[in-house]
Amino acid sequence: MLQDIAPHIFDNAYRPGPPGSEDLALCFGEQGVLLKDGILPKVSDLPKTEYERLFCIDETGFFLAQSAPEELAAGFAWHSARIFRTMQPLWMAFGGITACQLWRWEQSRRYCGRCGAETQPSQAERARVCPNCGLTEYPKICPAVIVAISDGDKLLMARNANSKTGSYALIAGFVEIGESFEQAVHREVMEEVGIKVKNVRYYKSQPWGFSDTVMIGFTAELDGSPALRLQESEIADAKWVPREQVPPSGGSISIGGELIENFRLGRA
Repeated sequence: MLQDIAPHIFDNAYRPGPPGSEDLALCFGEQGVLLKDGILPKVSDLPKTEYERLFCIDETGFFLAQSAPEELAAGFAWHSARIFRTMQPLWMAFGGITACQLWRWEQSRRYCGRCGAETQPSQAERARVCPNCGLTEYPKICPAVIVAISDGDKLLMARNANSKTGSYALIAGFVEIGESFEQAVHREVMEEVGIKVKNVRYYKSQPWGFSDTVMIGFTAELDGSPALRLQESEIADAKWVPREQVPPSGGSISIGGELIENFRLGRA
């Protein structure tokens, strides 16, 4: 998966400081992320500006540029953040989308949600602090569940109503206030496809910076009738797919892809 970057080591300890010339420069804007020849540029590749240290992978620091160059030099271009889904090496892609998540959070917390004053970065931890009322805001991380539901040798696959690709995936949704992850699985499944499940088992989790979430993966089995009742505002189509017809998703960077591949190969 995307975060599986071993033998590289991700270190997200909050340690403010200046960048070195070989550290990576993260420059985001309405156009997306600025890349040089398809990968993240070094600090030495960009005009001089202010930087904020985010984290490091091994000895390479990831630094957020506080301004973008007015003119792009040869090799530079803006790209959608979706490019981190396919960028190589994997450790750079993971660092890039994690940095993008932090940038989006900072942009959305520039002003205090309680009194409206301009916030400032904390000097002690990764947070935004209001100097007027003291409200402290931490990075946005939304828990969401995703579940591979089986009925014998069939896997439930669904196409989201807002999907841009039209591809089929697993049932997933955000955890609501006051519920456990397991309760969220039962609720989301009933809401979106109208069935009951049993033997809900935790699989593993994954940070997913594309949507500011941490995905909590589960497997489950059908409990009762396989007839589906779709929540049309969320699900455009859903179907039970025989194991031999489940499309390969080997090499997937997502926990959903891994769960699907596990079922296809008989590992779940």
